[in-house]
Amino acid sequence: MTILNTVLLVAQAIVYFSVMAALFRARDRFGLGAFLCALGVMHFLETYLASVFYIELPFGIISPGSTVLFSGKLAIILMMYIREDAAVVRQPIYGLLIGNFLMVALVMVLRNHEVVSAVPGRLPDFKFVDEMGWLMVWGTTLLFIDSIAMILLYERLGTWLRRWPTARGFLTLAAILSFDQVGFFLALHYVSGAPWYVMFGGWCAKMGAALVYSLLVGAYLHWFEARSGPVPVPMRLSDVFQTLTYRERYEDLLARSGRDSLTGAYDRGRLEAGGSAIVDAALQSGRPVSLLVIDLDGFKVMNDQYGHGHGDEVLRRISQSLAAKLRKQDHLFRYGGDEFVVLCDGLSHGPAFALGEQLRRAVIFATAEQPGGPLTASIGVATCPHDAIDIDHLFEVADERLYIAKHAGRDRVAGRAEHDGTPLVART
Repeated sequence: MTILNTVLLVAQAIVYFSVMAALFRARDRFGLGAFLCALGVMHFLETYLASVFYIELPFGIISPGSTVLFSGKLAIILMMYIREDAAVVRQPIYGLLIGNFLMVALVMVLRNHEVVSAVPGRLPDFKFVDEMGWLMVWGTTLLFIDSIAMILLYERLGTWLRRWPTARGFLTLAAILSFDQVGFFLALHYVSGAPWYVMFGGWCAKMGAALVYSLLVGAYLHWFEARSGPVPVPMRLSDVFQTLTYRERYEDLLARSGRDSLTGAYDRGRLEAGGSAIVDAALQSGRPVSLLVIDLDGFKVMNDQYGHGHGDEVLRRISQSLAAKLRKQDHLFRYGGDEFVVLCDGLSHGPAFALGEQLRRAVIFATAEQPGGPLTASIGVATCPHDAIDIDHLFEVADERLYIAKHAGRDRVAGRAEHDGTPLVART
């Protein structure tokens, strides 16, 4: 009987993998939808079999749910990652997590109904439903952890086993399935009283499953999805983790929020929200902070004469030209229609004034060949803590000096003379 059980288990694994591999192979024709649906529909069956359905093998008592279905699901997820990438494989990882939690949540609501016996003698077994619910929650959480840890471990092993992908896959699956066996059995023992010898038998079966599935994955990739050309450059573990956890989407959102959609510079709201924090931090550490207000001379005339489309293109060019002159720790903001602000952390007044001159010339260079150009810019410079000790007053001082530059003939930078603090206007 144990030999028959072993043969049946191997047959189940081959059938399961063959169907899933065929769906994955057909993804270019039918899309990933059929493959992902097939991957996700059996989680309840996996959990049910793992909790109540056991068979005997030569080395102990095991559950086909864990050995064939759960181990196979992890192997399929790993294969998907190997042939696609982290951005694709995270779809089933998060889909399974959300879908299974939703199932449990709905069951918890359904069990509060007042049920009637439409079929004599048939009523729901709420004790079993509760057991399955807890096991589903724990099993789903483990699956999420297993999947991410498996991919990270696979990448890590690539340092030593890049030329032996089957061995790399086996070691990855063996390690993750060992962790999973301990984690799931502890919950199974607590919920349903499963005996301890089931853990050892299940672990042996999962090691066999790791071997069988790694061989199947290796054969499939070799015969059906072999890649020619240069070997892809491996991703850093931190990059893989950030992609799997959608970290790059969060960072992209942070980068995009507070951005001016036309020029790509930060917008006025970002200056008002974050400028004071930059100034306060600099004051506490004793660093200077300089603020430059930049106003384009004659932009309204150009905009009216050549149209708003041309004006938008000029603003984009100017923004790019200004940003190219800044240090990494400087911040460029579009404050208004044709007005920009630069906040320079750690820059004293003299270097900030020199930067203003570079930015003034950058505006001329960026618009020299544009219709109606070149444009010029008037710039006011103020520095904390000498001119002000908060962002609002720092902006007021820089804005006052901007108008000094305007009244002096435009195309100038106005700041403070270092020796006595009087206004300094220069055009070099």
